[in-house]
Amino acid sequence: MEKRRAIHKEDTLRRTNKLSLLLNDREMRAVEIYCNRYRVKNKSEFVRATVMKEIIKRFDEEHPTLWEENIPTLFDKT
Repeated sequence: MEKRRAIHKEDTLRRTNKLSLLLNDREMRAVEIYCNRYRVKNKSEFVRATVMKEIIKRFDEEHPTLWEENIPTLFDKT
């Protein structure tokens, strides 16, 4: 029974969507240098993790908080 759950969970995490990315020569060279310098073996995993970190960071920064207030500025005339 647990094996069946594990298979179902793996199916939901399977990556079936494709994203294409075009880089110019300088950008590709920078990625290659970075991967060689920091011994990145899987460029696909590296790009996926980097993109997802930025997305999660942006979501976290823009998420409204319970105590959010407008910060007064010098130009407010209230």
